[in-house]
Amino acid sequence: MQPEGTSVTVPGTRRRRRTRKGRGCRLSAGSGESGAMGDAPSPEEKLHLITRNLQVTILFADLHAYLDNMKAPWELLELRTSYYENVIKAMLESIGVPLEKLKFIKGTDYQLSKEYTLDVYRLSSVVTQHDAKKAGAEVVKQVEHPLLSGLLYPGLQALDEEYLKVDAQFGGVDQRKIFTFAEKYLPALGYSKRVHLMNPMVPGLTGSKMSSSEEESKIDLLDRKEDVKKKLKKAFCEPGNVENNGVLSFIKHVLFPLKSEFVILRDEKWGGNKTYTVYLELEKDFAAEVVHPGDLKNSVEVALNKLLDPIREKFNTPALKKLASAAYPDLSKQKPTAKGPAKNSEPEEIIPSRLDIRVGKVLSVEKHPDADSLYVEKIDVGEAEPRTVVSGLVQFVPKEELQDRLVVVLCNLKPQKMRGVDSQGMLLCASVEGVSRQVEPLDPPAGSAPGERVFVKGYEKGQPDEELKPKKKVFEKLQADFKISEECIAQWKQTNFMTKLGFISCKSLKGGNIS
Repeated sequence: MQPEGTSVTVPGTRRRRRTRKGRGCRLSAGSGESGAMGDAPSPEEKLHLITRNLQVTILFADLHAYLDNMKAPWELLELRTSYYENVIKAMLESIGVPLEKLKFIKGTDYQLSKEYTLDVYRLSSVVTQHDAKKAGAEVVKQVEHPLLSGLLYPGLQALDEEYLKVDAQFGGVDQRKIFTFAEKYLPALGYSKRVHLMNPMVPGLTGSKMSSSEEESKIDLLDRKEDVKKKLKKAFCEPGNVENNGVLSFIKHVLFPLKSEFVILRDEKWGGNKTYTVYLELEKDFAAEVVHPGDLKNSVEVALNKLLDPIREKFNTPALKKLASAAYPDLSKQKPTAKGPAKNSEPEEIIPSRLDIRVGKVLSVEKHPDADSLYVEKIDVGEAEPRTVVSGLVQFVPKEELQDRLVVVLCNLKPQKMRGVDSQGMLLCASVEGVSRQVEPLDPPAGSAPGERVFVKGYEKGQPDEELKPKKKVFEKLQADFKISEECIAQWKQTNFMTKLGFISCKSLKGGNIS
């Protein structure tokens, strides 16, 4: 218990609030059901809260996960909550957090009660649609045709503060609009405002916000060692660049606070191992290119696996293996449905997020042995091995201009034999038809790295198809609206193709097509 009259300060404000005399501050920290490191308060942040004798409640937000665009299907809700509870407890135990000091509670334990449901209705009678949508803008999954459930989400999170009987709520800075919403609307129901504490969000390995829907952006608590290696290899970590560097951020916010140091592991000929006890010194050395991205990634891989090994070991039991399999079934192993469209089924949505378009780097270019008009390129698209891509560019682009060039590659077409050579992607180009056809490969922004995702602005959150089915002609339907603007920017329906670093463009073919 904390001393009588303990107070909590809201970061960034001068406001202070007194807790009730005779007990410590009660604080809640919610966890959605993604299993990714960095989504919820990090392990060391939870440890710091507990060791300061706060009364901490961990909320398993199962109903919230369902309301957020049905991230957790209703029939799997209980299984996923049980799975996530076991994962979080294993994570906390792995860093020495005493679980007896924590209170764990599921949202559906109280959110389906008569009293809570009545308060949801009361809240909906005073909240505007504008405020509900604004509050969830950074948390609720944004889609082209949003569901009503997403508007309910911020109200439920606000009401949780009252029903959990807490003095404060802790979350990432992406929750700030929901916190502001709660401070505005809880008093309208006769409930008191709470204190809100925020921690920075750990950027994803791809450089943007970590997202549970973007597999390559996050490290899952049960990722195998080979998965960790693969994700780190693809991670954005440009030499000397400390901005949007997910690998450095992971060290700063997750690994460094746990040990108060970080060791760079490297060969003696490159200076040998070096231990950093101040994070900013590591960042400074990386900016000066004293620390190489490869050594940084290898060191993070070793440190991460040490952290994850106890969690993997705990889940290496028949009961927890069965739970994990039931909570997250492998869809590829499910029985196929009957052929033909289901009655009254909605047509498939043809949107650009279904395309797996990535930045690639051409490692080698050779003439096709059996076709004078074709090149055979080896292109690094951020995977363990480069892809073989066959393209008809011999008449338009000299071999020397392609070598070591950054390009844009469509990666989820079905592999196709082109004059005996399997082509595992399409190198996207701008073209202008006429007496003399002109073709130019599309250019990613300067500083891009192989494997970075290319998206249409507004569709960056969608998950691409694993493989585009030729009969459905998804690419062909989307391609009909691909165009080069007057500013030489690649667009779909006058909306820009881009990466996290900027626009996709071509050199000079204004008004051209893209194929």
